[in-house]
Amino acid sequence: MNNMRVAEHAGRIEAALLGSDAARSPLVASWSRSARLHGLDPAGRAEAQCLTDADFRAARERMGPLIAAAAPSLDRLFQAVGGVGCCVLLADPDGVPLDRRGAGAEDDAFREWGLWTGTVWSEARQGTNGIGTAIAERRTVTIRRDQHYLARNTALSCMTAPIFNHDGTLAGALDVSSCRDDLTEGFAGLIAHSVADTARRIEVEALRLAFPQARMVLVPGADRSAVLAVDADDLVVGATRAARQALGPLDDLPRPAADILGGTPDTLEAAERAALMRALARASGNVTAAARFLGISRATLHRKIAAARR
Repeated sequence: MNNMRVAEHAGRIEAALLGSDAARSPLVASWSRSARLHGLDPAGRAEAQCLTDADFRAARERMGPLIAAAAPSLDRLFQAVGGVGCCVLLADPDGVPLDRRGAGAEDDAFREWGLWTGTVWSEARQGTNGIGTAIAERRTVTIRRDQHYLARNTALSCMTAPIFNHDGTLAGALDVSSCRDDLTEGFAGLIAHSVADTARRIEVEALRLAFPQARMVLVPGADRSAVLAVDADDLVVGATRAARQALGPLDDLPRPAADILGGTPDTLEAAERAALMRALARASGNVTAAARFLGISRATLHRKIAAARR
């Protein structure tokens, strides 16, 4: 970008920060954070910050479970967008991409623009950008070309969604970026939808890996990514972001599934009756086999069944 265009970009941002949009536009609010909170100059030419090899390895180790959970989804997403000149990035909560999918033909261009593993893309370092702004605002964002705060990033278009842990905390961000100048607004919107959908699938898979012995329960009437992890004691021990949005914050897990989803009150009688019914179902109604499952005599099981039906 030549000096005149850099000056025009900086002037447009300054005018926006002084205008009425500063109080109501999410984009201008991000520009304001970049200028006033982080003290960045939109015309600045400082080199992007990159992690050292040791820091990068440590960050990868910390994020290992999410990287493993996300890998198949990253592969599928890249298959969908890689052919149109996009790369796929998985970043940590500090805005550092730790895993990447890209085509060799575009790798040199993306490396030049800093869309590479180990480069810091937080708002504090890069100003308004897809990864940093999605993390700062905890929502899916699209930052196209001159919507970026730093003039040096205005060749990029970034569609990014945050990813959340099973305890509701921020896990990282999923990004698809392009440096093509023919990426239309409509196509960017389709990519953003795919990114958000993929981020939710990653959250479900991460929940499965975090609680491999738990059963996954869909929240009735909610999106398919609204999933609860329920352990053998019928306690909800984890939940996806979508489940928390559907049911409330769920900050006090573990909690009985019946308290969250509704169901039979927790009494000893109800628990015993449920155990009896499960044993009979496993035994296909055979009382002798069900009694064996429960470790009681056939006569005792008959008495308990009669008592439960009264």
